Amino acid sequence: MSSFITTAPLPRVPLVPQSILKDHGVSCIIDSRFRAAARLLQHLWLRDNGIPTGHHVRRDGEGDVVIPLESLLSAEAARAGRNFISPAVHTFVRRELIMREEGACYDEERLFGNALSSMPMCFNVFAPLAMDLELATATFRLLLPNFVKQVHSLRFETAPSRERDRADPRFLQDGSAFDLAAEVTDLDGDRATVFIEVKFSETMDGPPARPRERYLTAAREVQLYNDPDSLVLRSVACEQFFREHALGQLAVDAGLTSRAMFVVIAPRLNRRVQAAIRIYANELIPEEDLDYDRVRFQAITLETVIDAIRQAGAVDLAKTLWGRYCDFERIFHLAMAETARTQPSTGPDNATEPPSPSSPKRTRRRNEVESNHA
Repeated sequence: MSSFITTAPLPRVPLVPQSILKDHGVSCIIDSRFRAAARLLQHLWLRDNGIPTGHHVRRDGEGDVVIPLESLLSAEAARAGRNFISPAVHTFVRRELIMREEGACYDEERLFGNALSSMPMCFNVFAPLAMDLELATATFRLLLPNFVKQVHSLRFETAPSRERDRADPRFLQDGSAFDLAAEVTDLDGDRATVFIEVKFSETMDGPPARPRERYLTAAREVQLYNDPDSLVLRSVACEQFFREHALGQLAVDAGLTSRAMFVVIAPRLNRRVQAAIRIYANELIPEEDLDYDRVRFQAITLETVIDAIRQAGAVDLAKTLWGRYCDFERIFHLAMAETARTQPSTGPDNATEPPSPSSPKRTRRRNEVESNHA
C-alpha cells in the first residue's frame, strides 16, 4: 500500500485501461473515470482481504441478466459484515439499523454488499470515532478548529424532525436527512451541530428530488443565498446540497441547536463532486457577510479527514481507510505496468520516457452517466 503521506499527490485520478478493468472483473461501461478507478480499488481491497465477490442483476424486457461484478460482495460475505473494516464496525452498524430514527432510510443491499457505496464508507470512517469520542474530538478539532471544542455524539442517517420532516411545516416536508450529525460544544461553550454529507464515487447527475414549492420559500427564509430564486440551487448537481444546507439552517431557526455547520466530505480526485461543490459555494452569501447564527458551509476532502484521524493518533485506522478509499497511486502503478506490457518495444533511437503521475498523457473523455445499481 502506498503511504497516505505523500509529497507529490496525483493531480487527477488515473485513467484505467479497459484491459485491466476486464481482467479484474470490474469493467462497467457507464462508469466515470473516477468511478472506474474507485471500483477497481474496492475490488483490490476485497481480494486482499479474501472476501468473496458477487454479481449484479440487470433487469430488461427479456428477464434478468446476471453480470459478475467483483466490486460487490457475495451474499454470504455481505451477511457476515465483510463490507466493514472490522467486526466492531459491523456490530455498530447492526445496532444503528435496529435503533434507527423513525423514517430513516437505509438501502441494506448497498450497505452490506456494495464496496463502492458511500453508505458503508460513512460508517467505516466515522463509526470508529462514534465509539471513541476522545478520538472524535481530536479529529474534529483538526478539521474545524474555529468551531469545535468537544464532540459529544455522532448520529447516522439523521434528520431534525422525528417525523422526517413530512408533517412538520418548520422543515422541508420531503424526508431529507443527513448522512451524519456531530453534536458538539463550540468554541463559545454553546451546544452546536455539524451536519455532514458524505460522497465517494457519485457523479452528481441525478436523479434530483421532486420540485416542491416549499424549496422556494425555504431558500428565501434561510438567508444563505445571493439569489434564493436561482435555478442553480435546484440543478441536478446542487439540489441535494441546497436541501441539506437549508435543512440545517431551519433546524437552527427552530431552536433545535444554537449553531450549526454544513460540511460535505468527498475525495479530492472526484472532480464531478468537487465541481458541484464549487458551483454551490458560488451561490452562497460570503461568510463574512452572514449573521452569527447562519449555518456556514465547508467542503473537506476525504483525504483530509483520514489524515486528521492519523494526526489524532489513530494511525492504523488511518492507514486502513487510506488503503481502502484513497490509494489511487496503487491504481496508477497498475496502469503503468499494463502500459509497459502492452506497448511495443522501442529502440534507442525512438525510446520515450513513460509519463509520470504529475504529467499524464491526455486522453479523450467519453460521455459517462451514473449507475444507481452498480
